[in-house]
Amino acid sequence: MVRTGSVEILKALAVDWISIGRMDEWARRDSPVHRLDARAKAIVTLGFIVAVMSFPRHDISALVPFILYPVILTSAGGLPARELFKKILVAAPFALAVGLFNPLLDRRPVALVGPLTITGGWLSFASVLFRFVLTVWAALALVACTGMYRLVAGLERLGLPRVFATQLLFLYRYLFVVADEGVRMKRGVDLRAGVKKALTLRVYGSLMGHLLLRSLDRAERVHRAMLSRGFDGEIRVIRSKPFCAKDWLFVGGGLAFFIIARAWNLASAVGRLMTGSVS
Repeated sequence: MVRTGSVEILKALAVDWISIGRMDEWARRDSPVHRLDARAKAIVTLGFIVAVMSFPRHDISALVPFILYPVILTSAGGLPARELFKKILVAAPFALAVGLFNPLLDRRPVALVGPLTITGGWLSFASVLFRFVLTVWAALALVACTGMYRLVAGLERLGLPRVFATQLLFLYRYLFVVADEGVRMKRGVDLRAGVKKALTLRVYGSLMGHLLLRSLDRAERVHRAMLSRGFDGEIRVIRSKPFCAKDWLFVGGGLAFFIIARAWNLASAVGRLMTGSVS
């Protein structure tokens, strides 16, 4: 059963990486969020991630107001929330691995919920998962409503070294090449072994090794082809327009909200206001 479960996880990962091209399709839509400058969205998202990760490990209620930012990006950008959450779930095992042992290492009681005693380990574990969902959701929404090429161009104008920008674009673009190779290998295995025959984890390991070798060979051919066409190490992208009033408003409003939400527990304040416990 463990082997079958591992194989299913690998299949899910493969399917999600193959469908990564949908992010570019979403980025070509037209919405108020899509029309914002890539630099403005990058600055606000970076501020969002810094603010979320700066909270103490046991804080959960203070993080709740920050969910507004990815929700606004997703809804205003017309992005399919279900597809975004599928991509979040693919990376969820890494977050689970980070906080898996927290409940075992920190058994100090910190709260009582009826007959249940909540320990610090469980709070920190929940906080890790919540931070993971917020930051990954915001990052995916940023790429989906901007596009990788516009985003990297904006980061370069913000000061990202050109060599890093080029490497980032190569990494993103080459994912599609590797995914195509994986699709062809999987199709060949299905034709030879039959679609009804379940593949073992050992076979998937062998496929990954062959995929690595094919990727290295393809990379050499791509590199030679680019040199023959005069590639000089710079990927030229369309420059974005100067900042306008709506971009400054987005940056100022977003960062101001993050500062306020970081300085004060807005969720707790709203809860006290609704229960009438504010004197």
